[in-house]
Amino acid sequence: MLFNSLAFAVFIVVFYNGYLHLQRTKTWQNVWLLLGSYVFYGWWDWRFLSLLWISTAVDFFVGRRLARSDDPRVRKRWMILSLCTNLGILGLFKYFDFFTESFAEIAGSVGWQVDALTLGLVLPVGISFYTFQTLSYTIDIYRRRLEPTDDLLDFAVYVAFFPQLVAGPIERASHFLPQVAKARTIAPGQIEGGLWLIVWGLFKKVVIADNVAGVANTVFNGYGDYQGLDLLIGALAFTVQIYGDFSGYSDIARGLAKLMGFELMVNFALPYFSRTPSEFWRRWHISLSSWLRDYLYISLGGNRGGRYKTYRNLSLTMLLGGLWHGAAWNFVLWGAFHGLILCLYRPLEIRKRKADKGPGPLPLRVGKAFGGWLIFFTLTVIGWVLFRAESVPQIQHFLTHMWSFDDSKSTADMATTLGWCALPLVVAQIVQYTRHDLLAPIRGPWIWRAALCALLAAALPLFAPGESVEFIYFQF
Repeated sequence: MLFNSLAFAVFIVVFYNGYLHLQRTKTWQNVWLLLGSYVFYGWWDWRFLSLLWISTAVDFFVGRRLARSDDPRVRKRWMILSLCTNLGILGLFKYFDFFTESFAEIAGSVGWQVDALTLGLVLPVGISFYTFQTLSYTIDIYRRRLEPTDDLLDFAVYVAFFPQLVAGPIERASHFLPQVAKARTIAPGQIEGGLWLIVWGLFKKVVIADNVAGVANTVFNGYGDYQGLDLLIGALAFTVQIYGDFSGYSDIARGLAKLMGFELMVNFALPYFSRTPSEFWRRWHISLSSWLRDYLYISLGGNRGGRYKTYRNLSLTMLLGGLWHGAAWNFVLWGAFHGLILCLYRPLEIRKRKADKGPGPLPLRVGKAFGGWLIFFTLTVIGWVLFRAESVPQIQHFLTHMWSFDDSKSTADMATTLGWCALPLVVAQIVQYTRHDLLAPIRGPWIWRAALCALLAAALPLFAPGESVEFIYFQF
């Protein structure tokens, strides 16, 4: 069930009408919310609800056992059970075929013929997201940073909460479970804020991302027929598409949560204004990058143990972060690329912090800031080529041919589509960045807020490209 579909529109009207009638009654609110979440998730394939139930039951039980035991060996065994269950399910459905096929290909390249054992399993939607979410719960309890809940209903809602179930944000139990554990009464400010986030998120998805997707798909799918500017426009189109698509989903999820009295974490904070990779990962997919930092990078040793161990930990973290996105070598390359530039930038960032003792002349500061932004934005676009490409020849063609000024008959049309679709996003983001406020576009009189929301809502049916397009991150 897509947020931008008629089926979801009908679902949310029915669900929300029932939810409003259950205000101040926590138990029945959560029962209704859990049922709605299971209907929402089961809409794709009801059989995959069983995987959700397994993760819920195992981690609820493990969390209570971890809290009751002081024996390190016993606690470790329970933690291993949680890790094996969650990562085992994820590995079986998402990575088994990828690794067996890759092994067979590698063996064949050295003359050893091996038949790949494949299962052909369908990837359950959202499995990477809810797996990491439930794992964070048991890991925090194991580290004694969180007390487990004794209410299975509350925990089941935490795992299955439908606005963020299939594409995040990846919520921590310490932030979200306390909200589940109390009755919610929806305030007018939450309704207004929620509606704005939903409309703005749908606009970014339907009007911006889905329209520039046509340009990106045309160029990437027929890359051999394009040179120079066309390839660059295709890469920039995907850069806009993936941001509009994924941040749009996160906005809709946060908006739906607000309508129900919940607050989800901000998942995007103007990432394309970043001037360094560490800044980018503090702004892009914040729930995943912070998860990788807290549960993987720090567990590997973080920046303890010297320079080379820090580089090793950064590289491994980003490599596994790339693999988290999908069972394909382009995601591995994308993760390795970001690990590399994190390592290359690290000494420069340390040197910059030591050198920043004064403000300096304004022209010099502006020039440095713009130069730093342009260099890193170029690296970001290169990264998205790796992310979007489906073969090594495709990557080679893009990276060797998109820097010239060669064009074609379709260049102007593609550039026009990209420009007009990206313009509202660029304007809004500049306002947000200069005012240091993600809600800056709706600050002001109520008439302005109402008019802006009405304008964006009216644009949805007018500029929608046609059929509903699935969100990119549903495949992860």
